[in-house]
Amino acid sequence: MTMAADPRQLAAQVAATLAGPGGPFALTVEPVLGTQLPVFVNRRRSLGTALTESRGWGDRDYLVTAERRWTYTEHADAAGALAAGLAARYGVGKGDRIAILAANSPEWVIAFWAAQSLGAIAAGYNAWWAPREIDYALGHSTPAVVIADAARAERITGTDIPVLTIEHGLPALLAEFAGAAPETPVEEDDPAVILYTSGTSGRPKGVVHTHRNLLAVTEYHRFTEAMADTFAGLAFDPERPSAKRWLLSSPLFHIASLHNLVVPRIATGAAVIFPDNKFDADRVLRLIERERVTHWGAVPTMAIRLLEQDLSDYDLSSLSAFSLNTAPSSPALHQRLREALPVQLATSYGLTEAGTAGTLATPPELAAFPETVGSPIIGVTIAIRDPEGNDLPEGAEGEICVRSPYVMLCYWNDEAATAAALDGERWLRTGDFGLLRDGRLYLVGRRSDLILRGGENVYPTEIENVLDEHPAVAESAVFGVPDPDLGQAVAALVVTTGPVTAEELREFAAARLAYFKVPAHWRLTPEALPRNATGKVVRRDLTL
Repeated sequence: MTMAADPRQLAAQVAATLAGPGGPFALTVEPVLGTQLPVFVNRRRSLGTALTESRGWGDRDYLVTAERRWTYTEHADAAGALAAGLAARYGVGKGDRIAILAANSPEWVIAFWAAQSLGAIAAGYNAWWAPREIDYALGHSTPAVVIADAARAERITGTDIPVLTIEHGLPALLAEFAGAAPETPVEEDDPAVILYTSGTSGRPKGVVHTHRNLLAVTEYHRFTEAMADTFAGLAFDPERPSAKRWLLSSPLFHIASLHNLVVPRIATGAAVIFPDNKFDADRVLRLIERERVTHWGAVPTMAIRLLEQDLSDYDLSSLSAFSLNTAPSSPALHQRLREALPVQLATSYGLTEAGTAGTLATPPELAAFPETVGSPIIGVTIAIRDPEGNDLPEGAEGEICVRSPYVMLCYWNDEAATAAALDGERWLRTGDFGLLRDGRLYLVGRRSDLILRGGENVYPTEIENVLDEHPAVAESAVFGVPDPDLGQAVAALVVTTGPVTAEELREFAAARLAYFKVPAHWRLTPEALPRNATGKVVRRDLTL
């Protein structure tokens, strides 16, 4: 076959070979949840099967920290032992929830895979939540057991749900049930995980992803690796372990780290490297140097911290790929990174509900079109629609809608929110706005009230609800203001009814909200908030 000289045409030819009829990543259309969706022909049907098959990677590194290394065999053994212990001690079975409330650690990953061995549902709680937020999630997802690190276990109050600590309880179960390896049969569309995302209603929503969703994401990542191998002149070989070493620097309760880093590696034999949980650019760079990290997906704030270092002090020759995820990043930042690091730079567009990236801007694409977030990945269809749900022509601005085998099953225990987000053909209405030009997606604006702070989605309503509880507050409006480090910072305009200071309000909020939601900028006023004719706050008129 004669290959095209144009990079986009070349990529299309390679993709057609790998994903075309008879290819290892061939797609077909099958009935899924009442509609016809594209699915991979050659796919696993359960995450438990993927875990069992990962034993084939043997003594290769899977999870690496500064203190120890878990090989694939050791990890599978630990997940099996924990699964057996959870079933025996806490009665956990198929469909039960196992809440995980902890900082990033190999034990977090082991707990996730233990849940999959039992056909249970891992519920990843935000490790930065305050006690009130944790209480809400416990009542919402009703787990059979909580697996927590010691620091977070102290925040769990007023519940009879048993708490298994990572530092003490978990090692004891691993020792007691060593050698067990349960694997519970499941259906492809059974729930596998719940991850919480902030909601415009002011309460976190539990995004449910199925075994089908996560295994489809895994196949997408295997497909991208096969593409890279083909470009490098290597024939695709599913038995050849990946030599890549991935740095995990985003929280495991996000899809960036769990769905798109930890889970897919189980099928490729690559290593996942854990830095310290408190981001420190120097320590991370030394870890990249020591562990010969090859791939890193970071939030823009981390990239900015990275550029503050003298990079000539570090051996970063192993780092070949760098992607910016979870929050928009500017072309200026892209250029600074290219100048500082000899890496292939990529970016993407996605959201928790979508399961993985909806679009990906490859390094050549991003260099040529710095404003784009890329083209749809394999299996994804993107549509731009008007408020009535009609498709808009290319170049027209509208709501971004996504359809794929990666899209969530539903919001846990929230039929109304699910119906608002997913239509009968499983199109996901993202609430984000953009346009398509030559097949590439360009973001025009995010959800009108969404604040993107250092990779975290912050919705004003939840914070406003808390502030409005204060006896000296009549009403409040929370909005984002530009921040050179975080992208956006949280600001609050508060209408007061009595004497109160910004510091008092900050302390009031900090006792009830995760730290990243607490406003950094305040304006207190006796004047009413600006509203339109229907009584809605006009957020574009808000200022400090």
